[in-house]
Amino acid sequence: MPSPLTFAVLLGLLHAGCATTTRAEPHRCRPTLPCWPTAADWQRLQSSLRGKLEEAQSPLRPCTVDATSAACATALRNLKNPFYLQDQPGGTQSAGWLGAWSPAQSAYAVAAENADDIVAAVNFARDHHLRLVIKGTGHDYLGRSNARDSLLVWTHKMRRVTLHEAFVARGCPDPQAGVPAVSVEAGTRWLEAYEAVTVQHGRYVQGGGCTTVGAAGGFMQGGGFGSWSKKYGIAAASMLEAEVVTADGKLRVANTCQNQDLFWALRGGGGGTFGVVTRVTLMTHPLPDRFGMVNGAVTAKTDAAFKQLIERFLAFYRDKLSNQHWGEQVDVRRDNSLELSLAFEGMTAADAEKLWQPFRAWVEQRPESFTIQIGYVEIPGDKMWSYDVLRQFAPDAIRTDDRPGEPKGRFWWTNDSEQVSTYWYAYQSRWIPLDRFEGGEANKFAATLFDASRHWSIGLHFNKGQAGASAEAVRRGRETSMNPAVFKAAALAIVAASGDGQPRIPGHEPNLGEAEAYKARVAAAMRILRDATPGAGSYVNEADYFEPDWQRSFWGENYDRLLAIKRKYDPDGVFSCHHCPSKVPSTASPGAARSSPRCPERPSG
Repeated sequence: MPSPLTFAVLLGLLHAGCATTTRAEPHRCRPTLPCWPTAADWQRLQSSLRGKLEEAQSPLRPCTVDATSAACATALRNLKNPFYLQDQPGGTQSAGWLGAWSPAQSAYAVAAENADDIVAAVNFARDHHLRLVIKGTGHDYLGRSNARDSLLVWTHKMRRVTLHEAFVARGCPDPQAGVPAVSVEAGTRWLEAYEAVTVQHGRYVQGGGCTTVGAAGGFMQGGGFGSWSKKYGIAAASMLEAEVVTADGKLRVANTCQNQDLFWALRGGGGGTFGVVTRVTLMTHPLPDRFGMVNGAVTAKTDAAFKQLIERFLAFYRDKLSNQHWGEQVDVRRDNSLELSLAFEGMTAADAEKLWQPFRAWVEQRPESFTIQIGYVEIPGDKMWSYDVLRQFAPDAIRTDDRPGEPKGRFWWTNDSEQVSTYWYAYQSRWIPLDRFEGGEANKFAATLFDASRHWSIGLHFNKGQAGASAEAVRRGRETSMNPAVFKAAALAIVAASGDGQPRIPGHEPNLGEAEAYKARVAAAMRILRDATPGAGSYVNEADYFEPDWQRSFWGENYDRLLAIKRKYDPDGVFSCHHCPSKVPSTASPGAARSSPRCPERPSG
């Protein structure tokens, strides 16, 4: 059998005779340049890794050979399974972004199993001036977990989860009281973290709503929100310690007692730009008795009624829902409806129904103007991520990885399926300050939402703002490097459009005419929201690829400090990624970055 490195080794041989010390500054080395490693260089890396170096082939490789073949049809079906995508070093959760990026495979992938493997990969990439890509799950919108002609650090196999009854960060004084915590390796998915912490041990860890999102990667390093972030805070604020391989090839420990500046940067400063995180330790919390969902829709029969409905809901949210118990989203839709997908914790479904009764009564008293259909669902806290329970009582809420031979229990929420292998036409976000919900501003903002919704529907993700969050959540959140604007925000508004299609696969390409039309509508809707929220900023993990003034939009007053830390730990720019703190120009191509879980994350009740 030929070696899995056959093709790449042959490519290296073509350039072995002209290898020199010439560097392709300021760009990274490519196979067509004399600086590209020789076949012998690659083979030495392969030997040092004990066979963990492999080619990163595209999951759609059969389609590049014959787009009409049965093998291509099978590959396209598999692309709707996020676990299949994550099993492929060349797989990405998104299929691309109009005018921004298309999936591209690395020359080689290091299938890392421990920190030493990552150290070897970083040293090799630095010494040979290669583009370096970091990927755990590939759950990224901005294309930061793939790059052509790069070396991929693939952490998929690093998924150990360790529970601690009383964790004390290394280097801290011994008398310091330990706290309950969980350590997760770089490739761990939130489903695996929840199964260990909640299902098996009856506690809660603040993570993402999408079960397939990576727990230690771009999600955490960009900040991270879950359904109940107003109760438990930004996910990055739960970080107690991180192990990270920096550009000099050293494995460092970062916490409040050592490498404090790096620790601060890793909690919200953007994934993949300060180093390769190998493991993080997160505090855990007492588990609520119950979680729950409010699902449904309220529809207005006229434009005037819809404006009135938006005004009423903003006031209801401000008075009853802007607190630590509520999260998730409400969509302000073009069809004059409010679609409700809200989550709650610490109360019963009956409690939630009682709380909503005044709003519901106001709607039901006006049958000439509105229709309403709302349901309330609760689930015991320790059953929230139990595969056996969900399969029995809520089978429509989940999709499962049913490939032969795969482990039982892998599932993702049905509502998240539309994002798997979708091709993004446009994606924009904006923090919405709570003061837009108050007093006379509420009427103005209701009109703003109505006007914007004439172009495209707007998702208001209330769990992704920290205004109204618990005092403890806010306190810990302010210790992170996230844009301080989040603490004034009631919600993150997301306006996005996508469709089916795979770039460069004949007969399966995206519909570019539709894409351009929808992109223009998204831009028109977001322009109205931006004008109504000057200086509000955006969320780095869920943002426009073309975000203007991204440094201030993503990090506000924290950017300059982040840039200084970047220059300290990576002075030569070994790590670079699109719109991350970096010494390289902002127009540089996407390079190294951990995949970031950018779902509008919500479980289905």
